[in-house]
Amino acid sequence: MKIMDKEILSDVHGVRILRMDIHAPLLASKASPGQFIAVMAVEQGERIPLTVVDSDAKKGVITIILQEVGLTTKLLGRLNPGDSLYSMVGPLGYPTEIKNYGQVVLVGGGVGIAEIYPVAKALKKAGNKVITIIGARSKELLILEKELKAVSGELHVTTDDGSYARKGFVTDVLKDVIAKCDNVGTEQCSVPTALVYAVGPIPMMKAVSSVTKPAGIKTLVSLNALMVDATGMCGCCRVTIGNETKFSCVDGPDFDAHLVDWDELTKRSRIYIDKEKHICNLNKL
Repeated sequence: MKIMDKEILSDVHGVRILRMDIHAPLLASKASPGQFIAVMAVEQGERIPLTVVDSDAKKGVITIILQEVGLTTKLLGRLNPGDSLYSMVGPLGYPTEIKNYGQVVLVGGGVGIAEIYPVAKALKKAGNKVITIIGARSKELLILEKELKAVSGELHVTTDDGSYARKGFVTDVLKDVIAKCDNVGTEQCSVPTALVYAVGPIPMMKAVSSVTKPAGIKTLVSLNALMVDATGMCGCCRVTIGNETKFSCVDGPDFDAHLVDWDELTKRSRIYIDKEKHICNLNKL
């Protein structure tokens, strides 16, 4: 599990986003779009889930993209080509269901853009018309624009501060895309949107769900719930889906957005914020 390559995609406003290629032949041969790995940077560390952004079975290499936020992502950020990860488990979770839906809209926010990329590629290969909407706080924090443009029939970009492309949020564009298809069969819209797939910060995914639910559009989200063992043992990543308790690691990570208890998920995601800050300060990270 040696790091073969490392690239800093963004390093502004106190935010560092990194891309890493890791030698992992078994994982590279088995990973499917939507699946993730559980990574430990050091022996005394913790496991964190990271999406497999790309894989090359011939080279035996997988690609991950991460933003330095907590202890483990910051420790990962200190590693360089030639260094090895302490452990890596995967691929985990169910792959995203890939088939020909017709027209699909993928929505990515922040580092969630990395997670929609492999799904966008697979959906295009399956014959879908792919419309992609990506957003970031500013132009400097936008990632994978060129890569997603290559696999999308349409690519829409937003920035919160208006420093690039359209000022606003991804949901603003999503509303426009849905509105165009109010009258299917027109020049603007030949087929309705059959699926929306969204990944990003919890408030963004919740907002996407609130846009698509009244329109009756099937919507999937990949949930980034907190995980410890990532194999269904600890229950840390439990989420409520349609009044049922599910584990993101073994039942997901994709779930019906309209059934997610977003308020519960938001509260659970904040449980360890103070402890995370404390451990990062202790390690001077």
